[in-house]
Amino acid sequence: MVTLTYQERFRTIKGVFDGFTNRTLFTLQSQGVFDELVSPLKIGKESNVFVAVKDGKRVIVKIYRMQNADFKNMFAYIRKDSRYDFLKNNRRMIILAWVQREYKNLLRAQKYKIKIPKPLGWKNNVIVEEFIGDSDGEVSLPLKDSAPEDPAKFLKDLLVQVRKLYKAGLIHGDLSSFNILNQDGKPILIDFSQTTLVRTPNSEELLVRDIKNVAMYFKKHGIIVDQEKVLKKIVK
Repeated sequence: MVTLTYQERFRTIKGVFDGFTNRTLFTLQSQGVFDELVSPLKIGKESNVFVAVKDGKRVIVKIYRMQNADFKNMFAYIRKDSRYDFLKNNRRMIILAWVQREYKNLLRAQKYKIKIPKPLGWKNNVIVEEFIGDSDGEVSLPLKDSAPEDPAKFLKDLLVQVRKLYKAGLIHGDLSSFNILNQDGKPILIDFSQTTLVRTPNSEELLVRDIKNVAMYFKKHGIIVDQEKVLKKIVK
């Protein structure tokens, strides 16, 4: 349950939570998905990410903001996904479907053994995921903040994950140095909200963009990526 100590500790940040979100968090806590929020980790464009604990171990709680999320941009992406043909241009429905889709994408990626944070729970606008940490116990940082010691090996491992994702019927759609964690020299893919089905009409465009973003990052580290060759290898 939410204790007074918990309430007081988060008095300064509870302004980002509306009543709906607080009730959702309480439900997930009551169901045992996590025990307590511990500290904020990241504030993104659409969501706030917190470290929480479950049975003494850290987990990640990702909370999408209901009031100021860019639902029009979300709708532009999600309306092309055949899983959400039923959606209308309604803020609440779009945001909740967006979060549900991210959770479903994580479940599918986990099924195909892609290196991602394991999805632990979901309700409404909140997703709970595995905490990804390095061998020293610190949170693993994205590539933009933690360049790999062996870029060539990291790139090779990363492209294996992208190909496995494609074979799982998914395209990340927002792959960049912001959404790839460096966990002790191994890539972990995160942020699956824009991930879409391979059969989606604009999926190839998104895959090409993903490859371009990866190529641009590794070019800065002395590696030239043949983007056409990589694309053919992923989709073969």
